[in-house]
Amino acid sequence: MSDSQKLFIAKWLSLGFGSGKAPFAPGTFGTMAGVLIYLLLSDFNLYFYIVITVIFYFVGVWAAQVYSDYLGVHDHGSIVWDEVVGYLITMIAIPVEWQWILLGFVLFRLFDIWKPWPIGWLDKKVHGGTGIMIDDVVAGIYAWVVLSIVVYLF
Repeated sequence: MSDSQKLFIAKWLSLGFGSGKAPFAPGTFGTMAGVLIYLLLSDFNLYFYIVITVIFYFVGVWAAQVYSDYLGVHDHGSIVWDEVVGYLITMIAIPVEWQWILLGFVLFRLFDIWKPWPIGWLDKKVHGGTGIMIDDVVAGIYAWVVLSIVVYLF
């Protein structure tokens, strides 16, 4: 595979299939792409869903590194694959019902924007593709914990 082909794939994934090119709130649009991917994966069993989410994380580390190196900017706003993966983490083992999909979306965006410890620290201290991805992974875990409690209670 040529370098230009690798860059094309890395860019396409990093941009969340184009959602990161939204003129405003690209992270929110990237999370919307995550909702669509979640809906596509939701018919599969939990094991498959988790394996795909883990694969998406590692592919995202690679893609974010390649594309951010190309741009010369760490964690450019258009890189939204991390939001896709963060949302998929938020929705692990959550019932596929509109209210949980919406609440998962809101909770993930809240933690991604708010960046409570250690999310903000990770965002500032960890660099490269891992740094781009890891803060959204933790935001997804936080959102998943809160969402799981709410689903359990209701």
